[in-house]
Amino acid sequence: MEDETVITGPLYEAKKKVYPQATHGAFRTIKWALMAVCLGVYYLMPFLRWDRGPNLPDQAVLIDMPGRRFYFFFIEIWPQEVYYFTGLLIVAAMTLFLLNAIAGRVWCGYLCWQTVWTDLFFAVERWIEGDRRTRMMKDKKGLTFSRVREIVAKHALWLLIALLTGGAFVLYFADAPTLLKQLATGSAPSVAYIWVGILTFTTYVFAGHMREQTCVYMCPWPRIQAAMTDEWALNVSYESTRGEPRMSLKKAEHAHERGEKAGDCIDCGQCVAVCPTGVDIRHGSQLGCIQCGLCIDACNNVMKEIGRPGNLVAYDTDINIARRAEKLPPIYRPIRPRTLIYPVMILAVVGLMAFKLGTRSDLFVNVLHDRNPLAVTMSDGAVRNGYTVRVLNKQPNDRKVSLSVEGAPRLQMSIINDKGGASATVGPDQTLELRVAVTAPADSVPDQPVDVVFTVKDDSGAATATHKDHFFPR
Repeated sequence: MEDETVITGPLYEAKKKVYPQATHGAFRTIKWALMAVCLGVYYLMPFLRWDRGPNLPDQAVLIDMPGRRFYFFFIEIWPQEVYYFTGLLIVAAMTLFLLNAIAGRVWCGYLCWQTVWTDLFFAVERWIEGDRRTRMMKDKKGLTFSRVREIVAKHALWLLIALLTGGAFVLYFADAPTLLKQLATGSAPSVAYIWVGILTFTTYVFAGHMREQTCVYMCPWPRIQAAMTDEWALNVSYESTRGEPRMSLKKAEHAHERGEKAGDCIDCGQCVAVCPTGVDIRHGSQLGCIQCGLCIDACNNVMKEIGRPGNLVAYDTDINIARRAEKLPPIYRPIRPRTLIYPVMILAVVGLMAFKLGTRSDLFVNVLHDRNPLAVTMSDGAVRNGYTVRVLNKQPNDRKVSLSVEGAPRLQMSIINDKGGASATVGPDQTLELRVAVTAPADSVPDQPVDVVFTVKDDSGAATATHKDHFFPR
């Protein structure tokens, strides 16, 4: 009987605390700029105003749950138009795929909310506790009064940022200045405080404590991205043919004197020190690498100091890495089938949504035929069908509409109410339900069910809505 090998050990790798070091360079500058833009948009957007006229909110971006509306500047989305959100999700997915085809996980490195808020928390931590080596030394020394004071200050600022994050989120669901005053005075609805608390907690935990663990273990995109990328996509890469064998400056000098090869990498570890997830890019593409480019800045700074060419670590493709190993010139193919298909799909969906928005009506009608009975024969031989008609007025003012029906000769229609007739008034931003009777005279009753079209017209002639149903002779 063969021996069975029993593997023991932890199921998951123990967490190793990462101490990202500050750096400077082109990619760090881009990250600062994008962080400022993203946070500025998130925190300030609820306070932008947009005049929509009387009886409508003037907040530029508002998710109006009681009014069942979504407002985005000049766009107004009703519950019946939820398909627009489907279109937005498709556009978002295609944009993410396009970014992946061009430059790998560039979304993760620069625009993901986890990255943006974690980067902000890192900045607060460095400001209070110092840079990488200082923080590591303080952790080794243990707790002192000054150390406890720093930790308390850091977590207090983290909680303040998390509170502002949760507070800003709920401002998208009500008039921002009004709700902000209510939150400050303790008079806001309880659901607002609940959501502020939830988002404060999640922001504080994810950005302040879980950090890279969220990217490595919780986020599904690294796994999806790895399956979707190709050899032409730009990714942060280490040029091993130039950097290896790595050794210190002195050892490299001695190696050159002996006629031996020495790589440009001096094994300083700066690329690892600045990485927010603790990845060593010299080991190749890894799940934890978010393609932020900070290791490129760190390596270029070192190469500049020692007088060697930059871009030992750079955005590069798998094709070019293989070509450099064969001493061939690099080639790039930013335009290829997938980088063309994704933009075409994005433009198609955006174009379709724009067309629907531009041609949609602010008047809507829905008709439901009575089920039991389908038809009623009157004493004079006429046949009557009953319907429930719902008229939706998307304007912020009262609207008088008239209702008519076509499809069979001499059909007579009336609204079943005290006055009868074929007109009604729909309130602003409201749906009006009407009971309607359609009668065919005895000498005009069709032999079989026929299609009929209900038409609702605005009395001003500005809009018309139609709905097709059936008229049953028996």
